[in-house]
Amino acid sequence: MISTRSGFLLVDKPTGPTSHDVVQAARRALKERRIGHTGTLDPAATGLLLLCIGKATRLQQYLLAWEKTYHGEIRLGWGTTTYDVEGEPFGPPRPVPELTPAVVADLLARFSGEIEQLPPPYSAKKTGGRKFYELARAGEEVPREPKRVHVQSIELDSTAPERLTFKVTCSSGTYLRSLAHDIGETLGCGGHLASLRRVRIGPWRVEDAVSAETLANRPNEIDPRAFVSLVSAILPFPEVVLNPTALEHFLHGQEVAVRETEGSFVPGSPVAVRDRSGELVGVGVALAFLARARTVNVAPRMVLAELEASANS
Repeated sequence: MISTRSGFLLVDKPTGPTSHDVVQAARRALKERRIGHTGTLDPAATGLLLLCIGKATRLQQYLLAWEKTYHGEIRLGWGTTTYDVEGEPFGPPRPVPELTPAVVADLLARFSGEIEQLPPPYSAKKTGGRKFYELARAGEEVPREPKRVHVQSIELDSTAPERLTFKVTCSSGTYLRSLAHDIGETLGCGGHLASLRRVRIGPWRVEDAVSAETLANRPNEIDPRAFVSLVSAILPFPEVVLNPTALEHFLHGQEVAVRETEGSFVPGSPVAVRDRSGELVGVGVALAFLARARTVNVAPRMVLAELEASANS
């Protein structure tokens, strides 16, 4: 059992339950109230959920910076109200153009790199304290608020005249339903997301994840590969290791100077902070970096030990 440890659990979510359902099942199975996740999957989607357990829940916001990789399929010929198979068609089917290599190459160029997309009208994005899907279900107008996202890589393959499979690595916050919808509109025939599976979050892969069924019903059988300790966890920014004296200062909210650092630090950017045993103890912010002296000044932004102390008080 891992119920008393802090860290991350890799879970392979099946079709059907929401991400919150998986979190609730984990809380019951592990007898741990402090569990959250680092990125929602729609109920129809499958794949990797990264659960934060215990004091690691304080790292949720920092893990969102990791890129994510998805595999899926787009059904061409009509769009839907939800941009996926759950919605109603916008209208009758439209003819699908021939998906020649040139057409596919144009799509790859159009949807690579920095792009703008509109969140689906049926999404959990909020405006004025209300979720988009609440407005849509009430028949109210959903704001059209484009957001900029980054598609690091995209592969498209025409497996049938009306189907495109894809592999996408993208920034957190990218809507794959919107990507499917926009590809369909670009082709002039409409399209919607037919299936989606998340296979990677940063350095973690779905192949190492525990099934949601095993987590809920047989938590004693969780494969150790599915659990990531605070020693093994990697954050998406540079790291420093503190000696005992500097660690004591950092834990008490004081700025520290770290010498003999490796890598490059950008003032104002986050820094992962470890003790000499390798365990993550918090997140700081780089205040100044002297490349020649290989010295960086780090101020505490979040200290994991604070949560542990408050939980034991």
